[in-house]
Amino acid sequence: MVISGLRPDGFASRGDWVIAPGSRVVSVNVGAPRLVRWRNRDVLTSIFKDPVAGRVAVQGVNLAGDDQADRTVHGGPDKAVYVYAQEDLDWWSAGLGVPLAPGVFGENLTVAEMAVTEAVIGERWRVNDVVLEVCGPRTPCYKLGIRMGADGFPRLFAAAGRPGAYLRILTAGTVAAGDAVIVEHRPSHGVTVRTVADAYHRDHSRAAELLAAPELAGHWQAWARKLVARQRAAHAG
Repeated sequence: MVISGLRPDGFASRGDWVIAPGSRVVSVNVGAPRLVRWRNRDVLTSIFKDPVAGRVAVQGVNLAGDDQADRTVHGGPDKAVYVYAQEDLDWWSAGLGVPLAPGVFGENLTVAEMAVTEAVIGERWRVNDVVLEVCGPRTPCYKLGIRMGADGFPRLFAAAGRPGAYLRILTAGTVAAGDAVIVEHRPSHGVTVRTVADAYHRDHSRAAELLAAPELAGHWQAWARKLVARQRAAHAG
């Protein structure tokens, strides 16, 4: 594909496509549910994911070989693929003083040269023949603490402002390490993964902003509508 012209932000564009030079999949990571011992009880979790070689099928609500242990809070169309940036992993590695391997946060795709947290809700990413759509941030649960061996780690993760992104699968296909990641479409509403995470963790007054993004995952839309209604009722009273 011929890239026509570089934009001031370092991205190249061709029509509606936005190409970040070097954006690519570093690792494809999957894992099946497993029982682990935590606080003297057995917990079923799929937080443990390992890199896999070769092309991996992406369809429905999963990658081949991947699954969720508790579908009431994980998985489904709006949480089909979890993506985390290699640069954010490097940031954690430096802060924690230990090297963190791809997949350590339970992400399905570790990507490089992409500001995942700055992605606009509704962005469509093409990876080989797969098309994914950004639909929200990750909110960590206690199982991330199990994975990291520290009960308090989910709070640190939320406070760091590097949540990674959940994406829905629009077009099935296969992905592999080394595939380029191309942003095929970027909505103009400006609501980003960071916007949603900040509204939830730090500033509830921003909840109304989230409703400008129709592509936002349903559970986030419901949360924002409920909070906005509560805020309006409080002001009316």
